Amino acid sequence: SGFIKRFPVSGYRKQARGGRGVAGAGTKDEDFIEHMFIASTHHYIMFFTDQGKCYWKKVHELPEGGRATRGRSLQNLVEKEKDEKITAFVTVKDFTDDKSVVMATKQGTIKKTALSAYSNVRKGGINAINIAKGDELIEVKLTDGNNDLVIGTKKGLAIRFKESDVREMGRTATGVRGIRLGKNDEVIGIIVVRNNTSLLVVTDKGYGKRSDIDDYRITKRGGKGIITVKTGEKTGNLISIKEVTDNDELVLITSSGMVIRQAIKKLRVMGRATQGVRLINLKEGDSIADVARVISEDDDIDEIIDEEPTL
Repeated sequence: SGFIKRFPVSGYRKQARGGRGVAGAGTKDEDFIEHMFIASTHHYIMFFTDQGKCYWKKVHELPEGGRATRGRSLQNLVEKEKDEKITAFVTVKDFTDDKSVVMATKQGTIKKTALSAYSNVRKGGINAINIAKGDELIEVKLTDGNNDLVIGTKKGLAIRFKESDVREMGRTATGVRGIRLGKNDEVIGIIVVRNNTSLLVVTDKGYGKRSDIDDYRITKRGGKGIITVKTGEKTGNLISIKEVTDNDELVLITSSGMVIRQAIKKLRVMGRATQGVRLINLKEGDSIADVARVISEDDDIDEIIDEEPTL
């Protein structure tokens, strides 16, 4: 595990909902795909680890490969500690004062730091957030300071609050409570709410749905949240939360290395507390490992990354 490569977005054909998918990467039996993200070769990728450290590389420094190649070990590209796991990525053009980095941890902590604080990343990385014992950093987003945020949890809950509820802190700070978690629950993702978008959720058993952002009322951070999708034995646990538009496309990656690409507009907007529809027919023992929002091949990649630099 821990391999990375870059390849053209056009390498995947769109498929109808419920398809089997195509092979997306060369994986061994004991390995599986964990992340897929979109970036321009002219930008930087900031790598964040579960232990709260940050490293960055230029996209063109990443190895290029075909759809079925395995890629190169991240350990050889990013000089992280052996016990560190890269859990989040942000792509940026430059490190400016007018942008902020928002981080979310598995136990519900949220933190905001100015992007400019990361402009001088050392070879061995720098601290991005102080992680409490037993917690880990799970997702990072880039913001302009004027958005709403939505945190999603494994048990299908979500909370929406204003980004201004989270003050900017230094790189070594721990952060504040974003959501109050119930028993056996944990945070699986965070989104930045943007204009003309809907909220997409996907479960590990291949179910998903879109719901209207307005169905999620704005509250104060630190609450318990409301139901965003019904989870259970049939649908599984929530694994991904994204904000999408009709022009976006969706890539689902399974633990066995299969990939399916779909047009978002084919998923109708549904009620907030429903279970959703089957997005992919999973083979026995397979599950969804990751979900990525993919740009349209007709769109300008610089514009897309400006709109949503986190992938």
